[in-house]
Amino acid sequence: MKKVFVLPAILLIGISAIAQKWTKEYMHVNEIACGLSLVEKDGKHGYVNKDGKLIIPLIYDEGMNFVEGRAGVMVANKWGFIDSTGTEFVRPQYTEVYSFNEGMAAVAKGESWGFIDEKGNLIIPMNYTNARCFSGGLAPVCNSKGQWGYIDRQGKTVLAFQYGYADRFRDGTAKVMKSGKWIYIDPLGKIVKEGDE
Repeated sequence: MKKVFVLPAILLIGISAIAQKWTKEYMHVNEIACGLSLVEKDGKHGYVNKDGKLIIPLIYDEGMNFVEGRAGVMVANKWGFIDSTGTEFVRPQYTEVYSFNEGMAAVAKGESWGFIDEKGNLIIPMNYTNARCFSGGLAPVCNSKGQWGYIDRQGKTVLAFQYGYADRFRDGTAKVMKSGKWIYIDPLGKIVKEGDE
C-alpha cells in the first residue's frame, strides 16, 4: 500500500516543479485570476496563462489582477483597462482605479471620482472626492465635505452622507465610522454591531 501512495506523491512533486519552473523568469507572479496571472519583469508588467505562456505582453508600468474579465493597467502614470485578450477598451486616462465589481469600476481624475461600466462609459458622474467598489448594489462614496454615504447603480443616494468613513458591503454588512466610533451597518443603515472587529 505504501508504494501506491508514495509514487503518486513523487509524480505530483515532479509535475509541480516543472509547472513552476517558468515563474523564475519573473520578479513577481500573482495568483491566477480569470485564467491569467499578472507578472513583472524588468519593471514591466504583463499576463501569462497557467502554463507560463505570455498572453499579454510586458508593456505596462503597473497592473491589477483580472476581475470580471477586466484588469486595470497603467502607462505613464495613467490607468486604463484591458480585457482578457489584451484589448484596451479604456485608454489610460485615470489617476486611480478600482477593479470591476458588479459590472462597474470606480475611477478618478485628480480628486474627482465616478464610475464606468463594462464598456468604459462614464455612467455615474465624477461628483465625489473618493469612492470604493460596488457590492450588494451599493457603493460607498465621499462628498466634498469629507462625509461618506452610499449610492446605488443609478447614482442615487441610498444612505445619507453621515459617516467619517465607509467601506463596501461584505456578507451583508459594512464597516463605517460614525461620531468617531466604528460600527457595522446593514444595507438599510441599521447598526448590526459596534466595535472594530
